Amino acid sequence: MKQTLLALIVIAPLTLTLTGCVIAVGGEDGHSISGDFDDREYENRKKIAAIQLNTAFADVSRVMGVADFNETYFDDGKTVNVVYFRTHRLHKDGLTTKDECTKLVFVNNNLMAIEQGR
Repeated sequence: MKQTLLALIVIAPLTLTLTGCVIAVGGEDGHSISGDFDDREYENRKKIAAIQLNTAFADVSRVMGVADFNETYFDDGKTVNVVYFRTHRLHKDGLTTKDECTKLVFVNNNLMAIEQGR
């Protein structure tokens, strides 16, 4: 009986203080999920603008980091590697799609084309 009464005396006030939980997406510094995408898109555009054609795949990877999407296939005996980096927003869904990316096309590990999505 004493243990039950003691447990109620301790637990009752604690349950009254646990009224809910709030998850904040944006911070006091003005950043939010959308702001983070904007920052990343701008940085990717700056980096891509500085890349020259015929640059080696390894050098571009060092500068750009991990791609949002990538594809590798063979075409007429050549290895084609296509990487996509988010550079602009078309959809307000918070997801990255290929049409929101700039695509870098490498043939035999050398950059041959830079194509912006729609």
